[in-house]
Amino acid sequence: MDSKQAIECFSALAQDTRFAAFRLLVRYEPDGLPAGEVARLLEVPHNTMSVHLAALTRAGLTLSQRHSRSIIYRANLAHVQETVQFLVRDCCGGRPEVCQPLLDSLADCTPPPDQ
Repeated sequence: MDSKQAIECFSALAQDTRFAAFRLLVRYEPDGLPAGEVARLLEVPHNTMSVHLAALTRAGLTLSQRHSRSIIYRANLAHVQETVQFLVRDCCGGRPEVCQPLLDSLADCTPPPDQ
């Protein structure tokens, strides 16, 4: 992971529909969702969703696999982990105690009640 890849990742998420699509795909791990179902659940036209899913895939945030006539999209959690590790290692500057509160907060990944 380098700075350019991290920027591409965050740039892809810096758009409402792509961010919503990525969050939706994370909730449907490990099975993923067909592109049409992502579009339907987010109430986005299919062709528009295809453009957004392609942007997420180029950034490494999603993986796709063809099943018959459908393309199934999944969140690429390994890439997310790599990106977070890159940021934490970079921001800590060799001082792990600086990032410990962040790491502690990640231990409980239950969503807030409003989600």
